[in-house]
Amino acid sequence: MQTLQHQYLQQLPLLLLKRSNVWVTEKRRSLTLAEQKAFMNYLYSNHSYQGWKPVITVLIGTGMRIGECLGLRWQDLDFENRTISINHNFVHRRVDEEGGTIHINTPKTEAGNRTIPMIEPVYEAFLEEYQIQSITGFCTQEVEGYSGFVFASSNGTVTLPVEVNRAIHKIVDDYNAEETALAKKERREPLLLPQFSAHHLRHTFCTRLCENENNLKVIQSVMGHKDIQTTMDIYADCTEDKKKEVIKNIEGKIFVI
Repeated sequence: MQTLQHQYLQQLPLLLLKRSNVWVTEKRRSLTLAEQKAFMNYLYSNHSYQGWKPVITVLIGTGMRIGECLGLRWQDLDFENRTISINHNFVHRRVDEEGGTIHINTPKTEAGNRTIPMIEPVYEAFLEEYQIQSITGFCTQEVEGYSGFVFASSNGTVTLPVEVNRAIHKIVDDYNAEETALAKKERREPLLLPQFSAHHLRHTFCTRLCENENNLKVIQSVMGHKDIQTTMDIYADCTEDKKKEVIKNIEGKIFVI
């Protein structure tokens, strides 16, 4: 069995490449706790968005990749033990405005195959989705031998990532418009939301997880990170923010006169 040190050394060339100027990626920002609360409260309180409530709740409550979430089948859910089995990925490749192609990919690494516990809001979201589809109809589409998908549109086809992201953008736009008007009326600064995608919800979940858990292997396992450095980088960012919060909280307690 390989040691963690040996695994890290094997990954070192890729890590060095990522840190070089050859591989430059924009740092992904998670929602702050205040932004997360504002977004979810707005989602939950508006009837017009109720159809999107289950899938967005599952995304932010599990940290799944959008393809993992939309690829879920009812048979992947263990309601008795409240666990989710991640064993494949739904992929939608957009060709043009008229459509695209859909596929099912299986994880290329063992890190991708994992089990995620259901927290209570996620458990309730799955039950709500089941109740919705009991009325609107369950998914009838089959993709490369996979069927019985959890998240589906009213016409029985699998929900696409672009549809989820479009819904998130619409919710953010509507929230910001209403918050701006309300803040002006109340003569205060508005709490506006940044535009974000489903993947930012994954990063937000990981941030909340890092803020409340210091076992990096547990975090890596839940998130399905192949590279432990990815987990470490997110954890380092979170602990830096937490450090500032702790220092601010004791600001008036250090020098006691």
